[in-house]
Amino acid sequence: MALLKRINPFSRPNNDTGFGTNANGYGGRFINRDGSYNIRREGRSFMHRFNIYHALLNVPAWQFAVVILLFYFSINLLYSGIYWWLGADQFQGIIGKTAWERFKEIYFFSTETFTTVGYGRVNPVGDGVNVVAAVEAMTGFLSFAVATGLIYGRFSKPRAHLLFSDDALVAPYQDKSALMFRFASYKENQTLNNVEVQVTLGLQVQENGNAVYKFYTLPLERKMVDSLAMNWTVVHPIDEDSPLLGFTAQDMETADVELYVTVRGFNDVYANTVIQRTSYTYQEILFNRKFVPMYRESDNGKTTVLELHHLSKTKEAELR
Repeated sequence: MALLKRINPFSRPNNDTGFGTNANGYGGRFINRDGSYNIRREGRSFMHRFNIYHALLNVPAWQFAVVILLFYFSINLLYSGIYWWLGADQFQGIIGKTAWERFKEIYFFSTETFTTVGYGRVNPVGDGVNVVAAVEAMTGFLSFAVATGLIYGRFSKPRAHLLFSDDALVAPYQDKSALMFRFASYKENQTLNNVEVQVTLGLQVQENGNAVYKFYTLPLERKMVDSLAMNWTVVHPIDEDSPLLGFTAQDMETADVELYVTVRGFNDVYANTVIQRTSYTYQEILFNRKFVPMYRESDNGKTTVLELHHLSKTKEAELR
């Protein structure tokens, strides 16, 4: 109850977050740093819950490339095994003498059939392998149609392309203190317009002897900018209207504080509205630090340099 008394009674909780209040039902953070929700669903079969198309659209590029390569080599290995089982004598043009050399030629015949290249030196003459080759050719062009759709979907998917500071800070601000973090767009020749940010605070309190979560939409110094050409330091003044008034680092740990952030803006490259989320837990909120400037004049004095490697760089704040 002592912690509950620290919360400003004039701060209205936000009951529309989509998260429940039962503290015993949560494990870890609400939102991961990459913006995904920290939720695992159970109660239905894995195949019913899993969406392979959605997964392949969202995995990192290197994982997507590995999946494509593994599928390509594996499906050709499967068909090569079927051809080998039906017999290498059902092909003409094979010049290999050993079993390994003949299998390699059959494998490469499979890749040529799968991709519909068909060089022609090795070709099927038996009915069995001709039927399998026909099925493989159909599998090949259907697979490439799916892969093309996935590649296009990944390239054309609207993204915000934002980098967030590693930590949020509680630092001196004007005649008080403020909670702040910053972010910037990292793509050249791309600017988000009509950018809005919303910051929600989640914390655990004791209410009627039970641990519950309360959520508050934090008032910000500025919640919208016309364009995000440079970095934006988002500031929540900790004043008489703030639910964090009087909180120390220990209070934040006790209350299991988490900030989750939603940024929304119009990306003119994709001609679409984009959204990106992230969150900061109490371990990622530093006290008495402040951000260092992350832009400077170019050496020739003709442009401004945005130093993205300084996005998370801080220094000790002078206490007032």
